[in-house]
Amino acid sequence: MSAGAARQKAVIVHGLAMARSALQAGCEAGCRPVLLSAPGAGAYAGVGWWRALMRQAGAADHILDCGPAPGRALEALRVGQKRLVLLAEPRIWTDIAERACDCGADLYPLAPPALDLGQHGAHRRLLAWLNEQD
Repeated sequence: MSAGAARQKAVIVHGLAMARSALQAGCEAGCRPVLLSAPGAGAYAGVGWWRALMRQAGAADHILDCGPAPGRALEALRVGQKRLVLLAEPRIWTDIAERACDCGADLYPLAPPALDLGQHGAHRRLLAWLNEQD
């Protein structure tokens, strides 16, 4: 990740209400959280779902986790997704990373540390997570 992205906090969201909640908390905390899909969501929920969700939420910075699905990662790149996670063997990961670079996108081998709003009590910890210093 770039230096600016490294300072941002990631929040895993599973739907529109969670995405809006994370973005609102970011406003309160004076930061812009990176919205992250659940692990492998690109593979099971789809690229279109994620893109529509992020558009409805008004999220500028978001990462789609494609899990071990390189085909979904390629699909995401084709529709303009700029940040992706892909768990793949090195040869496949490198090939898709080159394609991502050609598209001006970033591909990560692992998701960043994140607060998962789907976990019990995570909403109570959201502001503290966003304000926490690295």
